[in-house]
Amino acid sequence: MYDFLDQVYRMLRAAGELGEIDAAVMDLMAGPSRVLAFRIPLKMDDGSRQVFDAYRVRYSDALGPSRDGTRVSPDIDIDEVTALGLLMTIKHAAGHIPAGGGKGGVVADPNVLSSREFESLCRAYVRCLRPAGPAYDVPGADIGTDARAMAWMLDEYEQITGYHCPAAINDKPAILGGSLGGEEATGRGVFDAFAKAADDLGMAMLDTTVAIQGFGQVGSVAATMFYEAGCRVIAVSDSGGGIRNDGGLNVPALRTFAADAGTVAGFPGADRITNAELLETACTVLVPAAIQGVIHRENALRVKARLLVEAANAPTTIEAEEILLQHGVTVVPDVIANSGSVHVCQMERSQDLYDNYWDADTIDDLRRTRLLRSYREALHTAANLGVESVRLGAWVNALRRIEEAVHARGWL
Repeated sequence: MYDFLDQVYRMLRAAGELGEIDAAVMDLMAGPSRVLAFRIPLKMDDGSRQVFDAYRVRYSDALGPSRDGTRVSPDIDIDEVTALGLLMTIKHAAGHIPAGGGKGGVVADPNVLSSREFESLCRAYVRCLRPAGPAYDVPGADIGTDARAMAWMLDEYEQITGYHCPAAINDKPAILGGSLGGEEATGRGVFDAFAKAADDLGMAMLDTTVAIQGFGQVGSVAATMFYEAGCRVIAVSDSGGGIRNDGGLNVPALRTFAADAGTVAGFPGADRITNAELLETACTVLVPAAIQGVIHRENALRVKARLLVEAANAPTTIEAEEILLQHGVTVVPDVIANSGSVHVCQMERSQDLYDNYWDADTIDDLRRTRLLRSYREALHTAANLGVESVRLGAWVNALRRIEEAVHARGWL
């Protein structure tokens, strides 16, 4: 059985040992600094009452106030929120972002809630957090939430405090202080990380075939970037199933179809495949952009890609990565490849605090520059440590920055 929290803790310990991180710092990082669990009572449209479990984990604030998304899902639990909080801590630190890692979650299915019920839930979540402001903890969007939900959360925060503070919530609409480019940042970052890895491997764009698991906000944007660069996107899947056409899929047409149908399944001119079959598709580049743990010990040997770019959080287990690396597959890890949005969130905070907003090209250029810097640094550290895993290189870099901050603060 896949244990997400155990996987990230094992990676934490491996990176700490490899990077020779202070044992006291590793003790500090062995668990979250603060965990908030609460229950939200809600009156439904039909007059009934329901109670929703909710969480907020502030994993570390050594480098700055904790920040990151709020996930609304019927399957989320405190272990998943904790694991994601640690990943956000590493992602921020590896990217030189002056922020700690946080994560929130509400056990609910937004697809079965009315707009009024969902708005009430989002507002109640903020009230229950009793937020202390942008210098403490900044929620953002994640699976199950979007710019609209963040607008409700920001408004609720401002109603509570009585003053405007756009920096208190990330991923909000531009009209309320959100940054341009935020919605596409993760997908664009996935493509940028691929392009750097492809250049290192001597891969030509026109000869590249791509399979993408997950066609939501991240997967669909990444697919568009691949398509526009001349790559052949040959397979795509989502929760409704998958499709494949070895001659290449028309991605703009597919995005239109999926928006109307709610799934990519049934797209004309393509064969149906399962999500499992997509992961084993013969292709140059495999992009898991859905959920964690989909590539594991049992199917790693059947992965036929030359390059794996992780658009989801922790889609590859530790055991699977070892198998892939042994068989010559290059892995660009999640804490680098899908970090585009955290870089834009940092820029959103800066813009909000200074009340000075930048154009989309400036934001996109800065995001790309910062993401690729962290990728180069992870490659360099992995090489210096004598390991093939770029993931370990990124984690070691992150832990070294956290270690330095903890010591500078005099905590240990």
